[in-house]
Amino acid sequence: MLRNAVSAYGARLSLGAAAVAAPVAVAECAKDDKKSVTSSFDPEALERGAKALREINSSVHAKRVIELSHSQEVTKQQEAMAKTAEMQAATAQHQIAAERERGEQQRKTDSARSQQHAQMKQYEDELARKRYNAEHEATRQRNAEMVQMQEEASRRQETARRQTEESIQQSRRETDRRKAEHERELIRAKSISDAEGRIAENRANEDVIRRQMIAKVEAETGKAMALLREFSSFVGGGFDALLTDEKRGVALVGGLTALAVGVYGAREGARMGFRVLERYLGQPSLVRETSRNVYGFRPSAAKAVGAKDGGAGVLGDVVLDAKLETRVKSLATATANTRANGAPFRNVMLYGPPGTGKTMLAKRLARHSGLDYALMTGGDVAPLGADAVTRIHELFDWASTSRRGLLLFVDEADAFLAKRTGGTAGTGATPQPSSSVSSTNHPGGTRSALNALLYRTGELSRDVVLVIATNRPEDLDAAVLDRMDESMEFGLPDLEARKKLLKLYFDKLVVRGEDAGDDAPATGFLGALGIGKGGKRGGGKTGASIAVDADVDDAALDKAAAKMDGFSGREIAKTVAGVSGAAYGASSGSPTLTLAMFTEVVDTKVAEHARRAGGFAAPVK
Repeated sequence: MLRNAVSAYGARLSLGAAAVAAPVAVAECAKDDKKSVTSSFDPEALERGAKALREINSSVHAKRVIELSHSQEVTKQQEAMAKTAEMQAATAQHQIAAERERGEQQRKTDSARSQQHAQMKQYEDELARKRYNAEHEATRQRNAEMVQMQEEASRRQETARRQTEESIQQSRRETDRRKAEHERELIRAKSISDAEGRIAENRANEDVIRRQMIAKVEAETGKAMALLREFSSFVGGGFDALLTDEKRGVALVGGLTALAVGVYGAREGARMGFRVLERYLGQPSLVRETSRNVYGFRPSAAKAVGAKDGGAGVLGDVVLDAKLETRVKSLATATANTRANGAPFRNVMLYGPPGTGKTMLAKRLARHSGLDYALMTGGDVAPLGADAVTRIHELFDWASTSRRGLLLFVDEADAFLAKRTGGTAGTGATPQPSSSVSSTNHPGGTRSALNALLYRTGELSRDVVLVIATNRPEDLDAAVLDRMDESMEFGLPDLEARKKLLKLYFDKLVVRGEDAGDDAPATGFLGALGIGKGGKRGGGKTGASIAVDADVDDAALDKAAAKMDGFSGREIAKTVAGVSGAAYGASSGSPTLTLAMFTEVVDTKVAEHARRAGGFAAPVK
């Protein structure tokens, strides 16, 4: 019932509010609309609203109705607030989702921006690297052009310097010639004046001089006549005694004849004996080294190289390329078989840069062919002058006395076997320079020695093998080249050959402490004198070995060999000798070789080789 009353109260209250609100709405409409509108006010609705209010006020439950209405309003407000809170929560969740979405979008944006920034950095780095490479290449080209310009300038300066020196030398020679002519003129004028003075003095004292000469001649004539008379009387008495006694005369004539024959025979016999002894036992002055002994003893020769080993043992410490090695072995076999069969030998020319093993190969070729060997150098011929011809003939005569045959090795052959020019030897004429040898004048002795060697090698020989070595084969005379049956070029070792040589000399000089050559060490007193199997006199000695660190291995040696581009075999041996010297000088105790020490010596030698190859020019800064 109460609920019904409240409901009725609410309905009436709504009607009253509607009634009250109607005029207000009309008023607002009238206010909004400026046109004059006739008012439609309903007084019945107002009355009904006032009646409902009076009924509510007169009701017993009016207060209760108001409270319930208030609580309903509060409940509606709370529901509205709850809906508002829900709406706010939904809004907050929506905002959180929106924030999350914005964060994800921001993260993606940042990631894309970072990736784009990284790509930009990479692109900029690539551009910078390309720019650096381009600048580096341009700098390198500029440096190369600068080096080339400096080299051209150096060549021009060197050419100008040589021309200046030549002009200075020419001026100096011209000055010396004029000075000599002036001195000759002075001497001639002085001689003429002195002669004229003596002639005038003699003319002034002619009478006195004539009287003195007459008196002197008369005195000398008297003495001579007295001596002649005494000698004539003595000789006449002797002849008278010989003519009267025939036996005494015959004895005198026979004694004088026997004395003359004895003196002449002793002189010629001694001369011939000394010549024969010198030929068979002596060593010619041109020979620097030989396997033949000056005391008459002959060391036992190595076994001849036959077809079984194919000349494999001939090389020894000489490292060659495969093609040249095959030719050398074939030559060793042919030389050994030629000696065994008594056939004529072939002459050989070895040419190439110095230090490539030409001399060492000639020794080993002689030993392994069963021949004696003798070494001479062409530089010893020129100082002999006119005596050079005699020495050349003595050398070949001595070589022909070897019962096993002899290999004659001539080192630096171009020193006296160079091309002959148009001048006449010994006449002082100035020859015209040839195409290869510029302004080379053959002295009379050197040219005669060349002719003597050509004469002794004009025919095939069964006694002497001539092997010549030169660094300049183009300078040799055409007739000398015609005498050579074989010619072999010894070039600089390549990388593989340098590796072999470096390891070989490192093992000999550093590890075992031996000499670089392959001569056997001298043994005993006879070995020290070069007699018997002593090997080279005083050579092949062994020293203290050197302790080598583990890091100085084959890899380090190969790396060092790669640096030695352009080195000869002798330069590699000298480098290893420098390494051993550095190890000996590092400490006073037991010598030890470290990798740093080895690398430092090798780098130093490589730099020295580069400076030597460049003519010791100042390095370009």
